[in-house]
Amino acid sequence: MKSIRYILEKKGRNVITIHPEQTVLRGLEKMANDNISALVVTSAPNAIKGMFTERDYARRVALQGKSSSTLLIGQIMTPNVIAITQDISPEECMALMIEHRIRHLPVLDNGQIAGLISMGDVVKAVISEQEFEIKQLNGYITGISA
Repeated sequence: MKSIRYILEKKGRNVITIHPEQTVLRGLEKMANDNISALVVTSAPNAIKGMFTERDYARRVALQGKSSSTLLIGQIMTPNVIAITQDISPEECMALMIEHRIRHLPVLDNGQIAGLISMGDVVKAVISEQEFEIKQLNGYITGISA
């Protein structure tokens, strides 16, 4: 199985970040503009402070009747972010995401943010690998090269 590095090479390594002192509204605007559902919260380049996701907004702002125009990202972000390296397998990544009930993981390379992996990225990679293996096995069984 390919590593997370391979997924990032295909997907791209662009990571949208936000400072914890920005408003929740600004975070929502960034997510809408980039058609994403999570931002890495950083206080300095590559200093991960947390994650801000649509789930954070729904549970900690909208459902509690708070104002997204005055509330700061740092007040509602998910702190203590789990990060991974590029060299783990998608299966290991998926197991970690399931165990901790998270949908996005920052990827680090020598302490620097190298990308962001979503559960969708991982599932897509695992399915692709399984389809390839099925074709190879089918070709082996039938004697026809895939």
